[in-house]
Amino acid sequence: MNDKQIIDLYFSRSEQAIKETKIKYSSFCRKIAYNILSNNEDTDECENDTYLKIWNSIPPNNPENFKAYIGKITRNIALDIWKKNHTQKRNAGIEILFSEMEDILSVPQTDTEYELEEITPIINKWLLTLSKKEQALFILRYWQGESVKSIAKQWNTSSNKLSGKLFRLRNNLKQALEKEGIFL
Repeated sequence: MNDKQIIDLYFSRSEQAIKETKIKYSSFCRKIAYNILSNNEDTDECENDTYLKIWNSIPPNNPENFKAYIGKITRNIALDIWKKNHTQKRNAGIEILFSEMEDILSVPQTDTEYELEEITPIINKWLLTLSKKEQALFILRYWQGESVKSIAKQWNTSSNKLSGKLFRLRNNLKQALEKEGIFL
């Protein structure tokens, strides 16, 4: 079933919409959630919460890119679960991921939503200036939370080489944000 048909099921309030979403996107959701949470139980919770959030948000929302919409919801829920659990246990992987982007995207807590709305289009524009491989690398690492080691293995390269590339991409992003008047 294609995405438009699934979205139409949500608009008609058919519970089949959730089943079809799960069939098509379960592994995608679980991968994003697990990369952040590193725990099967929390990943299950995140996946289920994602389907509920989609059900509650469509309608009125009618996403143009359903996969990206699902990915964003999954990622946000996973980050919320991680924050909730953070006081109880540590997850070095996500802490490293946050620390890598800290210098670039450290937004004061009170201004987070406003700042992110302003920054998102700039980041999207910046991503379009990158090669397809650089875009994929940035998205795998900073959107889907893939580990450097995992990406390096997939791409048949060394972790050190990839870390250097990610460092250059982060600096490039920081310069692009500063060029647009965003100093974080």
